[in-house]
Amino acid sequence: MKAVNYQTLFSATLVAGTLDIISAFAFSSLKGVTPGQVLRYVASGPFGDGMREGGLGAALAGLAVHYSLMLIMVSVFAAATARLPSIRRHWYFWGAAYGLAIYLVMYWLVVPTRFGTTPKTDLWSVGNALFSHILCVGIPMAFVIAGRQRSKASLA
Repeated sequence: MKAVNYQTLFSATLVAGTLDIISAFAFSSLKGVTPGQVLRYVASGPFGDGMREGGLGAALAGLAVHYSLMLIMVSVFAAATARLPSIRRHWYFWGAAYGLAIYLVMYWLVVPTRFGTTPKTDLWSVGNALFSHILCVGIPMAFVIAGRQRSKASLA
């Protein structure tokens, strides 16, 4: 199987990234956090804590960081599906598993390492994070990638 094309990577990144950020905005708004604050927090990951106090530019940087990270996540999954046909056949299972893996890496490794925090383990925090990473990222990403690969394979 050939590597996934750029259109597929772009589509999966756009779908999963948009669903994920909408989910982040929705859950954060329940705690009184604005979309701008969410995006500035994301920007503070690679660009430093000062981004949290920034304005529109910092928020746009956070949006760019968000979609850049999503492109990396999509590319890793796409590379795996290009090499392992069982992922394409069982995309829903592997998408959910990958969403879980993304959650574990982000919340238990990346965020604690970068910000020196301990992951929240209350049911609400874990539940909304798993909802976002499995149902808004992993499964839609897998659907787009596996669907495009299956349709290409059937045309060959």
